[in-house]
Amino acid sequence: MVNTLDGFVCSINDILYQPFILPLILISVGIYFTIRTGFMQIRLFPEMFRVIKEKPKTENGISSFGALMVSTASRVGTGNIIGVSTAICTGGPGAIFWMWITAILGGANAFIESTLAQIYKKRDPEDGSSYGGPSFYMRDALGQRWLGVIFAILIIFTYAVGYNMLAAYNLQSTFAAFDFYHEGSTPMIIGIVLAALFGIIVIGGAKRLIKVTEYLVPLMGVIYIAVAIIVMVMNAGKLGTMFGLIFESAFDFKSIFGGFAGSVVMWGLKRGLYSNEAGMGSAPNAAARADVSHPVKQGLVQTLSVFIDTLLICTATAFMCLTALDVTPTEAAAGAPYVQECMKATLGEFGPIFLAVAMSLFAFTTLIGNYSYVEGCLNFILKRDATRTEVLTFRVIATILVFLGAISSAGLVWDTADMAQGLMVITNIPTIAILGGAACKCLNDYVKQRKEGKDPHFKASDIGIKDTDFWQ
Repeated sequence: MVNTLDGFVCSINDILYQPFILPLILISVGIYFTIRTGFMQIRLFPEMFRVIKEKPKTENGISSFGALMVSTASRVGTGNIIGVSTAICTGGPGAIFWMWITAILGGANAFIESTLAQIYKKRDPEDGSSYGGPSFYMRDALGQRWLGVIFAILIIFTYAVGYNMLAAYNLQSTFAAFDFYHEGSTPMIIGIVLAALFGIIVIGGAKRLIKVTEYLVPLMGVIYIAVAIIVMVMNAGKLGTMFGLIFESAFDFKSIFGGFAGSVVMWGLKRGLYSNEAGMGSAPNAAARADVSHPVKQGLVQTLSVFIDTLLICTATAFMCLTALDVTPTEAAAGAPYVQECMKATLGEFGPIFLAVAMSLFAFTTLIGNYSYVEGCLNFILKRDATRTEVLTFRVIATILVFLGAISSAGLVWDTADMAQGLMVITNIPTIAILGGAACKCLNDYVKQRKEGKDPHFKASDIGIKDTDFWQ
């Protein structure tokens, strides 16, 4: 049964990841928006740090930083460790270069989708707070509610099923390096503990999710990067060789064109997308909740989140591994084993222990961040707020899926996640390509006000948009 299901999923992936489908869509639209926005990823990089400090305007509003932490909690997770390891072991060291390219071009896509989510966000009649995301701009700006419903279903499938099951699996696989690990019982025990903790937090409600992630994400990120820097300093003499490996592998054109589906480019794209989610349409759900004076502010913040994820944390993992030249990346070691061996080669027995602790924090915040996207999608599909019974049932199912992920097979959870994210991309990216003009006009309005020395405030009518819940 599992093999049959995995075979079906792989057949869909074989279509999605053809070079002229998902890679072409992601890269071409990323290049288009990079050029159309005047390379905003680079030009406005300092501005990203300025706007992140903005406080919410209302009592019930969520700060720009708070929304960033929710999206970063989803982005920064097991993909930064296990995903990077898989990319290197399966695609080669050059996959890291293509992850960088995916992040840089994806930063423009992330800006457009999150700015659109802010422009078309909706007001909660009870407390005045905001919510929204791709389903809403597909309905309100594109005029296609049916497409919004499909996308809402895809988000639920991707995050409550694909990504959360994968996060749970990746966490338990980290403990396979220890003597106490038994293939039959240990994944089950870890799954029960993880599902129990997840259930307790989820039933506490969305506000608690934000509070938890606001504290855990920065803490785990700083500690992890600090350890990675220590490892790189200890292996400083090997950095030159490491960069040589990355660039030599990245431009091995014979390998790339010999079999694109398994090439270094495709693995860099797959794992880069899994890690930073730029263009998938997930982060806009968090971005729409931020209480800011101009949509561009949150668009910039979400671009920064992509950079934090891939250019900082994924790179830290890659450098930490690739400077351990005595450890050879192989397909058999893909995942936690390769990273653990690399850390053990430099830090001794402390390395695998630290990784297990880091993975526990990364995986837990990933589970919470992922789930924060899905309940709003359920309400969109139903065209009403879900009842208490429906919400409880939904949360219980999500909790059970976390447990099932921990005891699943590696092939099934990875292939399912790849399929789910691919389906999201081919639904969201064409949509933002059509609607992106509004986000570009919004950017021009923001830049104009900044040049005039103002703290930008947005009015939708200034760029020809009417009938928004906000921005009047």
